[in-house]
Amino acid sequence: MIARFSFCLYLNQMATQDGSEGVTMETEEKPKEAESLGEDVEKAEATSETDAGNATTQDSSISNGDDADDKQETVDLKIIWNKNKYDLKIPVDSTGAKLKERIHSLTGLPPAMQKVMYKGLLPEDKTLREIKVTSGAKIMVVGSTINDVLAVNTPKEVVQQEVKAEENKKEPLCRQKQHRKVLDKGKPEDIMPAIKGAKERLPTVPLSGMFNKSGGKVRLTFKLEQDQLWIGTKERTEKVPMGSIKNVVSEPIEGHEDYHMMAFQLGPTEASQYWVYWVPAQFVDAIKDTVLGKWQYF
Repeated sequence: MIARFSFCLYLNQMATQDGSEGVTMETEEKPKEAESLGEDVEKAEATSETDAGNATTQDSSISNGDDADDKQETVDLKIIWNKNKYDLKIPVDSTGAKLKERIHSLTGLPPAMQKVMYKGLLPEDKTLREIKVTSGAKIMVVGSTINDVLAVNTPKEVVQQEVKAEENKKEPLCRQKQHRKVLDKGKPEDIMPAIKGAKERLPTVPLSGMFNKSGGKVRLTFKLEQDQLWIGTKERTEKVPMGSIKNVVSEPIEGHEDYHMMAFQLGPTEASQYWVYWVPAQFVDAIKDTVLGKWQYF
């Protein structure tokens, strides 16, 4: 009995030792698992930081890709040509010639064929800032493509040359009887002041105080937005499309060379000429450029 009891006690001791060892082994293995989990977390954080760095670099490269023109002061313009409207943003320090190039890219109308108007004919050698063009301004463009010009049966160039040849054969216009009866009335009292030998842009107000062929008062209003010339008398106002005017001729008045007599040819022959007397000399070239435009010779 004593021997059996001793054997059982020995077995219990052995079981107790085995259990404690198992606990010890499990306790030693758990730190390894925690250590592995910590490494995974560190790797994930490192990957996240790398991705964030790449995103920052990519955003930086995108933000530095701004176009150079965006850094210049610009104006937003409304280009109107052939009943079509175009929106155009252009640096305010661009010249009139540069504006024509941009209009060409919008409309297909070559710069040489363009008559660009903003408060009169727009000069090519001045900047938009110099002529005080602001955002929202409407720029009127008049002109025909080369194909349109070639399709015209009687180009204005031919008409102008024929008229000039006829004028050379005749005596000065101011000496002809039909004009003499108007000029003999003398210079109108309310005529606009004239400057001999000067060239100025069209004024913002109508040209007034002049005489027509019948001796009545007449005023000229240039409606650039509608590409029309308004010829106003006491009785009525004729609204004439500038594109329908075949030619414009003028001649200084003898003894008053600071004023001209001028005719607008409204039809195919001289019989359709509308005469205006006592036009201030400084506006003669501006009137011809506005009505006919340089593109007429192409």
